[in-house]
Amino acid sequence: MSIDAPSSTATDSRREFDETWQQWHRRHEEARADPHGFLAVTGLHWLTPAPQRIPGVPGEWHTGDGGPVVSLGDEELVVDGRQVRGRHEFGSIAERAGVTVGFDGGVLEVARRGGHDILRPRRPDHPLRVDYRGTPTYPPQLGWVVTGRYVAFDSPRSTTVGAAVEGLTHVYDAPGQIEFAVDGVPLRLTAFNGVTPGSLSVLFTDATSGVTTYAANRSLSVGPPDEQGRVTLDFNRATNLPCAYTDFATCPLPPAENRLPIAVEAGEKIPYERLADDPADRA
Repeated sequence: MSIDAPSSTATDSRREFDETWQQWHRRHEEARADPHGFLAVTGLHWLTPAPQRIPGVPGEWHTGDGGPVVSLGDEELVVDGRQVRGRHEFGSIAERAGVTVGFDGGVLEVARRGGHDILRPRRPDHPLRVDYRGTPTYPPQLGWVVTGRYVAFDSPRSTTVGAAVEGLTHVYDAPGQIEFAVDGVPLRLTAFNGVTPGSLSVLFTDATSGVTTYAANRSLSVGPPDEQGRVTLDFNRATNLPCAYTDFATCPLPPAENRLPIAVEAGEKIPYERLADDPADRA
């Protein structure tokens, strides 16, 4: 039986697809390894009304009636580009928001997660960042670029999900669901609002979770639906959240309905840092 060679058009299309994915993956990895990114986080500290000192961080911290408060004395932070000493009140911080301030040797994230004020110091010389050597992935495949249909809810649905930190929950407004099919199997995912206006974001697990991909979650960004509600789910761009790398993350878990019964053999795999055995055997 003879096999026809692929046309030059198909070859060019495949090459463009691979190059575009490689460019995206390279940018994603560069952002992840930013000097003050999540790989640089050295701890997760929960503030209480009782003042406490955080190892390696200037000042004494507590949660006041109006939000996080630090008493610095002669120590110093850089807040909004200016040097601050003495007592400083950050004011109320919205859920899932935060501010970043500077200190000698790094930066400090002052944020609010799950109704609690938290501190996360970030140092460029943290071993997790210094030793980072990239995340293994499945080879990109055109077959994992899937067309779906976005179906908006009559009104956004308040959706409570778990978190990587035990006992913590997150609440999101879900604007709708995405319906699609893989190998004839009808599937759907509850979607949350994405980073840019009109875009969507989905959290999911699948049959590879805990086997070749991170057990707790993966994330996929989806562009805005077109006028007919069509969207593209490129599972080759399914990414790990920070909790796949560090125990100092409070990442949300997928809604229960986003546990796909199929194996999504695309996108990022378990990070080397989480592998118990030789990473070469699992890449």
